[in-house]
Amino acid sequence: MAKLEKKDKIYVAGHRGLVGSAIVRSLQRKGYEHIVGRTHNELDLTEQSDVRAFFEVERPDVVVLAAAKVGGINANNTAPAEFAYSNMQIQCNVIECAHRYMVKKLLFLGSTCIYPRMAPQPIPENALLTGPLEVTNEAYAIAKIAGLEMCKFYKRQYGNDFISCMPTNLYGPNDNYELSGSHVLPAMIRKFHEAKMSASPFVEMWGTGSPLREFLYVDDMADACVYLLENYSGEEHVNIGTGKEISIRDLAELVKRIVGYHGEIRWNTNMPDGTPRKLTDVTKLHKLGFFHKVELEEGIKLAYDWFVHNRDVARLGLK
Repeated sequence: MAKLEKKDKIYVAGHRGLVGSAIVRSLQRKGYEHIVGRTHNELDLTEQSDVRAFFEVERPDVVVLAAAKVGGINANNTAPAEFAYSNMQIQCNVIECAHRYMVKKLLFLGSTCIYPRMAPQPIPENALLTGPLEVTNEAYAIAKIAGLEMCKFYKRQYGNDFISCMPTNLYGPNDNYELSGSHVLPAMIRKFHEAKMSASPFVEMWGTGSPLREFLYVDDMADACVYLLENYSGEEHVNIGTGKEISIRDLAELVKRIVGYHGEIRWNTNMPDGTPRKLTDVTKLHKLGFFHKVELEEGIKLAYDWFVHNRDVARLGLK
């Protein structure tokens, strides 16, 4: 297993996003100061020649691949080709360059949407590729499966210390609050806040509210990633989550209370629910010695506070 050192140059791809920025914070808390990042304008990870030129110049010791094209049900449904193409381009370019330029450790971040729609609950790591995927995010899932399998194949063929992890649904600072492309929790925070500010009599939510979901505060996820970089070199990916779940309906009521909105919630049952249940089995992560710290209610309060005080930099999709 490659040993990380505090002087290592660590390239965090996607360092400004929800996931990447949290990993940068966690690395800095642990004393890793030589962290490299590039914005999309500075480095287009879908362009192979640009990625090779970056690795040629920077020669990072460690790579965290947190860059991805992401979005909620609506975004995945309307642009599946873009989700498949962009994510596979990013992964192929970065993973190959990590091998070519002898990076000593790489961490690839996937998503629990890689698992079959009707996977056993809670979902163990070995449920991968055992059944059909959820159609509403199939393109993104297939791309992420390709990425974690690439890491496995590079480890198997060349001995590269490339590992993968599968975080559950994340939320927290630097999340995407653009309603056309955001995930459920940030969308709820924004909808309830704006309804409160405008004194709207109701807020519309998609689906029936019956699906069960697991949510992890992003700084807990980041700490888990750094922990894996320092302590794990296995071929199989590792689930990162809380092992706890909540219905979308109960989540809406919780966010409504935290935001302080007093109107009605109306459920648009013509819109899709997505996967009925998606709870990760975090036995493996716990056996490795890592446990989350921030519970859901505390995390939503932190996320809402960040949203209220950072609307000038939050991704709202406003023109």
